[in-house]
Amino acid sequence: MKGPLFYSKILLFGEYGIIKDSKGLSIPYNFYNGALKVTQTPSEESIKSNQSLKRFADYLQNVNPELVTFDIEALKKDVEAGMYFDSSIPQGYGVGSSGALVAAIYDQYAKDKITVLENLTRDKLLLLKTIFSEMESFFHGKSSGLDPLNSYLSIPILINSKDNIEATGIPSQKADGKGAVFLIDSGVVGETAPMVGIFMENMKQEGFRKMLKDQFIKHTDACVEDFLNGDVKSLFKNTKQLSKVVLSHFKPMIPKQFHDLWKKGLETNDYYLKLCGSGGGGYILGFAEDFEKAKLALKDYRLEVVYNF
Repeated sequence: MKGPLFYSKILLFGEYGIIKDSKGLSIPYNFYNGALKVTQTPSEESIKSNQSLKRFADYLQNVNPELVTFDIEALKKDVEAGMYFDSSIPQGYGVGSSGALVAAIYDQYAKDKITVLENLTRDKLLLLKTIFSEMESFFHGKSSGLDPLNSYLSIPILINSKDNIEATGIPSQKADGKGAVFLIDSGVVGETAPMVGIFMENMKQEGFRKMLKDQFIKHTDACVEDFLNGDVKSLFKNTKQLSKVVLSHFKPMIPKQFHDLWKKGLETNDYYLKLCGSGGGGYILGFAEDFEKAKLALKDYRLEVVYNF
C-alpha cells in the first residue's frame, strides 16, 4: 500500500501574529513530502512512526463526531498491518511535518471528507481548518490547523484573521531574479510547545501586547500585502522592520548562535532573518534583495531557496 504524497509548507509571514489575528501567508514547499505506507521490511523509523500512529488512532476515536468521523476500524487494521508515515519532512523544523501526516490520515480515513476538487467556499475552508486543528492538537497541544490545511490543498493560503481565510495566488517567481526567500538550517531541532508557552507568558504583559499590535502585527500585515502585490521594494523595507522587532522581542525563539548573525543582516542589509514557524531551532527564514551577496555573507550555512524575486 502507498498513499498519495502530501507536501511540507512554509508560513512566510504570520508566525505568532496569527494567534492574535494578524494576517498570514502560507505556501506549499514541495521539496519535502510524506505518504502513508505499509512495508514488509520495517526500519527503526517506520516502527516508531507506526507506534505514534497507534496512539493517534486512539486519539481520533474521541474527536467530536459532529465535526468529523473516521473509519477507525480501517485505520486500526492498517496500523496493525504496520502502516507508517514515510516522510522526508524534517521534524521540529517549522515546515509542517505533523501537518502532512494529519492531511494524509484525513484524506484516507475521514468519512464525508471535503475534497480539493469541490468548490472551496470560505465556510468549507474554515471547517477543514477546525477539523485539522482538532486532529493536530494531538501533536502540539494546541494547533491552528493551518499546516495540515496547506498540505491537504497544496495551494497558498491567505489568513486575513482567525475566522477569515482564503485560497490565494502568489506572484509567479522570476527564474532569473536576483532576490530570494531562503531557508537556513539552524542545525537544532525546535520544540513548538515550549516556544508557544513563552509567547503566551509574554502576552500577560501589557507592554508586550502593545508591541505585538503596534509593531509586530503592523509590519506582518504590510509584508503580506507587499508580497501578494509583488511590491518588492516595500516588502524589504517592512521585512527589515519585522526582523528588528523579532530580534528585540522574540529573542528566546532565536537560537543563541544566530543572535549576532541576525544583527549583522540588519546592519549590512545583505539579508534579513525571521522566524520560520515557532522558532527555537529548525529553519530560519531569510530574505535577500541580492541572493549572491547573502550567500557570501552566510557562506558557513546551508541555504535552500524557497522563492525567487
